[in-house]
Amino acid sequence: MTSGTPTWLGDDRAAMAANRILDVAAELFLTHGVAPVNMNQIAAAAGCSRATLYRYFASRADLHLAYVEREARTLAKQVAHQVSGVVDVHERMTEAILAAVEGVRTDPVLRTWFVPESAALAGALGASSALVNRIAVAFVHDGDGSSAADHTTADPGTESNLEGRFVVRVILSLLMTPGADATEERELVRRFVTPSVLGPN
Repeated sequence: MTSGTPTWLGDDRAAMAANRILDVAAELFLTHGVAPVNMNQIAAAAGCSRATLYRYFASRADLHLAYVEREARTLAKQVAHQVSGVVDVHERMTEAILAAVEGVRTDPVLRTWFVPESAALAGALGASSALVNRIAVAFVHDGDGSSAADHTTADPGTESNLEGRFVVRVILSLLMTPGADATEERELVRRFVTPSVLGPN
């Protein structure tokens, strides 16, 4: 095996290999868009066989979900850092939602998930991911989604789960159908979304 060939063997390399595949997939998403990229292309670009690829990700849907959840973890930590100095819980909630939206819009790869041909897929994955929902719940109740991004937390309960799903859907909605400008989006979140989750300020 040459030095430029990825090493796929060894249990201790499993996480590294899976992340390498996701990195390669991200490059393909950026070049071709999310929807057109298939498992054959990913395997070829990653330098592994289809059989190896399917050992890590049983289907393209599984790979998509793994990618979305990996990026959600990273984004949650970035947002938590951005809002860490905001004391008022209502302001922090508003800023967290807007920071999450901006974080996706300014990331070249994540942005490709919200072009028209891929937006429905992105919305379905974001709305159905238990991890994404846990992160949203953590922001609602703790003001910090980074802890939920690092490990599985206990089920917060029906009401909290609904709050998390609502916040996720708001973020997805803004990504799919942006407001007229940043000022309008801020007012929508500040006046209608944050109070509906946290109550009046």
